[in-house]
Amino acid sequence: MDEVVKMVSEKTGLSEEMSRVAVETVLTYLKGKLPAPIAGQLDNILEGGGLGDLGDLAGGLGGLLG
Repeated sequence: MDEVVKMVSEKTGLSEEMSRVAVETVLTYLKGKLPAPIAGQLDNILEGGGLGDLGDLAGGLGGLLG
């Protein structure tokens, strides 16, 4: 997540502390809106863990998109 915070800080001119708040706010929102299997992958992706089981992620997105 530090990489995303740094990118937000650089692109917006916000301090890293404010950028971290912004990123955490967006993540909390997304986790509340996405299906559980996909929401559960967000932290893993942001911590550099990769996408995990891409099949599960793709299946979840397929259900979201119809």
